[in-house]
Amino acid sequence: MIFESLDVSYGEMWGCHKGMTHPDPMSSALAARKHAAGRDYAVLLSARERPLALIEYWPRRMWRVYLFDDRSWRMQMIDLQPHGTGMLLAHRNTRWQFSDERQHSSGKWDVQETTTVSADGQVEVRSEFARPGGASGVPVRRFAAPVESFLCPVPEFGDWQVFAPFLAQQGHEPATTVVLNDVSVDDGSGPLRATGIEQLFSPGACDTPDGPAVVEPVDAGMLRITSGQLVVSDPGCIEVTPRTVAVPPGEFPVTLSTLRTRHGAGVAAARVTFLDIPPREWEMALQPDEDPGLLGEGQFYGVGVDTGTVAFMDATRTVIDDRLDEDVFEPLEDHFAVELPGTPPEPNLIAFRAGRGDGVYPVWIGRTDDGQVGCVVVDFQLHSADGGE
Repeated sequence: MIFESLDVSYGEMWGCHKGMTHPDPMSSALAARKHAAGRDYAVLLSARERPLALIEYWPRRMWRVYLFDDRSWRMQMIDLQPHGTGMLLAHRNTRWQFSDERQHSSGKWDVQETTTVSADGQVEVRSEFARPGGASGVPVRRFAAPVESFLCPVPEFGDWQVFAPFLAQQGHEPATTVVLNDVSVDDGSGPLRATGIEQLFSPGACDTPDGPAVVEPVDAGMLRITSGQLVVSDPGCIEVTPRTVAVPPGEFPVTLSTLRTRHGAGVAAARVTFLDIPPREWEMALQPDEDPGLLGEGQFYGVGVDTGTVAFMDATRTVIDDRLDEDVFEPLEDHFAVELPGTPPEPNLIAFRAGRGDGVYPVWIGRTDDGQVGCVVVDFQLHSADGGE
């Protein structure tokens, strides 16, 4: 295929996906912000409704290029890293051969050839052939070559012509001048917004994707804060830098919004209230390295859940892993929430079921007119509450 122009679109890291569209597309403006911040994203170069190359930008200025043949099969993967010359070194180049489409779809190659290049031009070529019972190798070839043959410029954002010469390795010949056409999505409405959070705790009937439901607020106890730092975390895997919110010390009520549908009941949201004043505005609870400007439409930073459980706790509260099954997870099989007490004035911990289980859920801070934290809410997104932002 000879091409004079390339269509350019952007998305989240995408490597194993096949097709002409990103499963998680983003605008070129968002991709540019991610590039400037050193965050990962992907670029799809296509022509005549065929994918030609998928380029992933990784942290620490690393790049990966996937190349596609005329059948739109992903046939090659090139890893590039910074070189002492200020350019990029194609330090690993992996090619595959497949016997038919079924083998390609399942990722079962007949031959895999990997070429590795050192910073000074030492080359190693290793070939593996599929055999019954697993792959077998052939003697490895090693030789020296001019390292310049494996270098390419470091692209500025949008300078994707840098990667056009790689396309020739799959038979796609670029014209002398290649025109890039931005076909990425628009910016959209931006990150997820806190809409109708107060209504999540209003008792009564509501509609959900699972059909009609009833909201029932449940008192989950009093949370004791001593350090002035509230932590929202999965109690089974507390992060080194957990999601924290600066709050006043004291004892504060925790309320669960339970949702009853024809399928059963679950926790739709959880709230700890610090001031009995309706919030004027809501903001996403962020960790120090999280930038909302790097979020796409409807995206959010939130609390990660791996045990189906979230907890409110003081930043100084410790958890004994060996007792979590007995003290937390087993009681939550029969209850919506459980308290791990602390001897007063030591802080306690209140854990509760997390919506549909494992995943990532937004944490919202409700602030009063004078900027104080009135409440903190975890929304498990079981239903969308009506109401204003």
